[in-house]
Amino acid sequence: MSDFSEGEPCWVDATVLDVADGKRFYGQLFGWDFGEAAPEYGGYAEAMLDGKTVAALAPQMAGQEAPPAWTLYLSSPSVVTTAGRVREHGGTVLMEPMEIGDLGRMALASDPGGVLFGVWEAGRHKGFGERGRPGTFCWAEVATRDPAAADAFFPAVFPFDVERHAGSPGFDFSVWKVGGEPVMGRLAMDGQAEPGMPPHTEVYFAVEDCDTAAAEVRRLGGRVVDGPKDSPYGRLASVADPQGVEFSVIDLTTRKGEPPATE
Repeated sequence: MSDFSEGEPCWVDATVLDVADGKRFYGQLFGWDFGEAAPEYGGYAEAMLDGKTVAALAPQMAGQEAPPAWTLYLSSPSVVTTAGRVREHGGTVLMEPMEIGDLGRMALASDPGGVLFGVWEAGRHKGFGERGRPGTFCWAEVATRDPAAADAFFPAVFPFDVERHAGSPGFDFSVWKVGGEPVMGRLAMDGQAEPGMPPHTEVYFAVEDCDTAAAEVRRLGGRVVDGPKDSPYGRLASVADPQGVEFSVIDLTTRKGEPPATE
């Protein structure tokens, strides 16, 4: 049985061109340790923080068309059932449900707007060993150019309740909840998005100090895409590792301003 509610983010991994360089970058940025990559799983390397699993790196396979990126996995009691719902509601199953040894089952899919996400049915691997503290996953958002489609699709596939947030003109944001608890967000991409950026899931990692983390990203060969900037949820920055894999860092303790009202 999973430790996560259905639809709750339960795992993230990054597909990278160079796993060794990924280990160097993320190890120094977040303090992660990596065990030996598992050859039976294609060199998949789990990241640990204080002995608890927090993420993983996977080498990009020959012929893989998608660019290197972080993939967010949503918990499911049955990936076969979830894959069926994906098709039923206009999404695409990109990788059919498959067994990963005794670790669990997975599938990859995309919503009608092209947002890729993973589905995980836990076996021995339950998901995050820890989250919400510096150096670990803390939040995720679906960034899409078709917010209406995302708001219709995801709550039909997973047991999400949609809470819309009112903001400035052009700001279109919703929070998806499970059992009354926020589990992830949906953000409409606007003119501020980088040219050519595809719809995607934005993965957030908590840090002790956003400005220090952004400077460290630069020092380690990455780049800062946007920020650091203040928000009602924390001081945050969008960054990219040296291989171009984008993600966000956020200091959850430094908050300024009032959250948008709910509609």
